[in-house]
Amino acid sequence: MKVFINKRIPEAGIKMLKEAGMDVIIPENDQLSHEEWINYCKDTDTILNVGTHSFDKDFFNECPNVQAIALYSVGFDHVDIQEATRRNIPVGNTPDVLSKATSDVAFLLMQSVARRASYNYGKVKEGNWGDFDPLHALGQELYGKTLGIFGLGRIGFEMAKKSLKAFDMNIIYHNRHHNEEAERELNAQYVSFDELIRQSDVLSIHASFIPEHKELFNRSVFEKMKPDAIFINTARGGFHHQGDLYEALVSREIWGAGLDVTNPEPIVKDDPILELSSVCVLPHIGSATVEARNGMAKSAAENIIAFSKGEKMPYCANPDVYSEQ
Repeated sequence: MKVFINKRIPEAGIKMLKEAGMDVIIPENDQLSHEEWINYCKDTDTILNVGTHSFDKDFFNECPNVQAIALYSVGFDHVDIQEATRRNIPVGNTPDVLSKATSDVAFLLMQSVARRASYNYGKVKEGNWGDFDPLHALGQELYGKTLGIFGLGRIGFEMAKKSLKAFDMNIIYHNRHHNEEAERELNAQYVSFDELIRQSDVLSIHASFIPEHKELFNRSVFEKMKPDAIFINTARGGFHHQGDLYEALVSREIWGAGLDVTNPEPIVKDDPILELSSVCVLPHIGSATVEARNGMAKSAAENIIAFSKGEKMPYCANPDVYSEQ
């Protein structure tokens, strides 16, 4: 079986595939044009995809030989799951292994924004430390405040657990369904979306992105939030309207923002949001640890190896594909 990997991943995953007898194809130059990427995909059985290439109906029509897709990510919003299922193509992802790493980044951003860390680090780099000013660029403390989680799944649970233990924060959340484990172990309280945005001192997004969520967090939402609220997004940039977020910050409708994802992504270097003292932006590093990336490589390899044996992928984003067969 041919496996096309469009970018090199940790060796642990590649080794697993080769030991399972796979013909692994990795281009020397991984900066492929769309046409080059399609040409590789046309000549393969299985794809291990790194990044957000679009797997839509046009892709499946152009690459009819593709039998399975293993994503090197948790998110699968760039895949037409319905179309893949219709064509009996299983799509694997990599849940669980990056929950702690991604929640670490959300937790880091929350503290960095609260204490204006990026702004103050910039002052140090510029040699602009200056005299002591008791009123300049003050931060805020997080102890006993309310953390609101939009999408309390695996990553949101880890973020809530850290925040509860470190700062004794009250946890509220909004989900499609109740999270009984979080309610039991973290005393988390389920609230409506409107209550979430009105009550949160820190609002952190951890939901899966679907089309209905596009720019859900926009001016109409920000203006309902507390004026000292912190907005955190480590999920997908498409969740927030970046222009509206900037306007909410400069008009002091909210206090600060921490982003590991942006809209658009990557963010342009002259985006005015980068100049604000209560903003911290990171370049989508949620899973960027040795442990998480190795785990992702192994999970992706496990999905492909299971498929090659005629077994169900252990981490399948469209399990209905098996009931369709």
